[in-house]
Amino acid sequence: MDQSSGKPKHHVTAPQDRIPFFQTLIYSIGAFANTAQAAFIGQMVIVLNLGLGVNPALVGLVGALPRIVDAISDPITGYISDNIRTRWGRRKPVIFFGAITGGICYALMFQLYKGHSEIFYFSYFLILQTLYFIGFTCFSIPWIALGYEMTPDYHERTRLQAASNLVGQLPWLIAPWCWAIMHNQGWFSDIVEGGRALAIIIGAVIIGCGIMPAIFNKEYFKTLPKPDIRGGWNITKDFFGGAFITLKCKPFVKLCLATLLIFGGFMCASAFTIYVVFFYVFKNAPVLDQAYAQGGLLLGFYGTFCAICTMGVIWLTTWLSRKLGKRNTFFITIPISIVGYALKWIGYNPDHPYLLFIAAPFIVFGLGSLFTLMSSMVADVCDFDELQTGTRREGMFSAVYWWMVKLGVALSSLISGVLINSTGFRQEIGLAQPTGTLLWMRIYDIGIPIVTSLIAIFFIMKFDISEDRAYDIRAQVEQRRGERRAEEERIEEERRKRERRHQD
Repeated sequence: MDQSSGKPKHHVTAPQDRIPFFQTLIYSIGAFANTAQAAFIGQMVIVLNLGLGVNPALVGLVGALPRIVDAISDPITGYISDNIRTRWGRRKPVIFFGAITGGICYALMFQLYKGHSEIFYFSYFLILQTLYFIGFTCFSIPWIALGYEMTPDYHERTRLQAASNLVGQLPWLIAPWCWAIMHNQGWFSDIVEGGRALAIIIGAVIIGCGIMPAIFNKEYFKTLPKPDIRGGWNITKDFFGGAFITLKCKPFVKLCLATLLIFGGFMCASAFTIYVVFFYVFKNAPVLDQAYAQGGLLLGFYGTFCAICTMGVIWLTTWLSRKLGKRNTFFITIPISIVGYALKWIGYNPDHPYLLFIAAPFIVFGLGSLFTLMSSMVADVCDFDELQTGTRREGMFSAVYWWMVKLGVALSSLISGVLINSTGFRQEIGLAQPTGTLLWMRIYDIGIPIVTSLIAIFFIMKFDISEDRAYDIRAQVEQRRGERRAEEERIEEERRKRERRHQD
């Protein structure tokens, strides 16, 4: 405490720890590509069900199965990104390759045409989505790791994540309009054709935004010595050893579980929201196409309004974190989002469809604060891990953390598909869905994220890296680095003396 003012004492970011504006901007442009994969695919995958007639349970399964591959590709990519050494750095070559590969596969994923079997659509989408996630992992994992290492300062890390999260909201501004765009009969004959065209545009944007950090961002640990690991068996042991150490880090595991619960709950609710809007809020529409058109507009305006509100929440989260700390800020923002989810029960009103907007400013406190705070807290954990192990492994931490995020998406896809079927929903009866079906859809939509958010709060209550502790960890880490450099210089000087004596 500052005894003169009675206010909490906060550290001041040193000038050398501040990230230049251009570096922040370029890194944040990468956030557009990173967020696009979650924002757009979640809105467009409904083409499989409502456009091509694939069973919702199969749609959920096709979203979940590629995550099995992610369980392998994410940590492998993180390990490679931590340990390779090239003239361009550790992270940047992998980022460049991943952005291009991911963008191409995204465009191909939705190149579907009517007239094929349900199994064909399932198999095609499964294969292309698996290839897409493998490629995109090569972008996202090293890009996230790059952000962890761009500054050692507790608050500057939050500011970087806030800036990237702000730019990362732009896809969420656009994504809610995916249905309205694909369903626009003036542009496309049906949503299947609309999906094909939109996927090509999104794939090109992913490539363009994704390669920017690879070209212009600096790597701050580019000159780390190459690990002395030779032979396939030794590399395998080091890989699994690093992964095991990462998963043993208790503060990190708590962050992963909290993120899995909050983001997974949100994504699960999002799957139901589309169905509730089309088949409950606009159940009185004269024909199904009109419900789709009116519902598409509501979803578009609602999603864009949420994204705008989220930008305000990101700014507020950054300010609160500076005043109260990251953990305490989490305990404010997540309960507010729970209130928002509860308000959706009132907002889903067939007589007043746009009443749904009352829930938006509260709900967005969840994701708006989640990735701003959690990404910054993971960077603090990387310092903690270096203090414990003497190794920098941002790539492995980013791999495991974001695999948890992807696992949340996979589980939400799988669970929502099964639960949609369990409600008794049948596409062929259109707006004549049973009352019980619509009731359970609303219960799942609202109840699941409330329950998962409450459990997440419990995990963060146990997280104990405060601001003071983070700065203490940093001081110890930098002291050890200095001692290690001094020892390396001493050894090198002795080697030179021996060489000079030998020459004499």
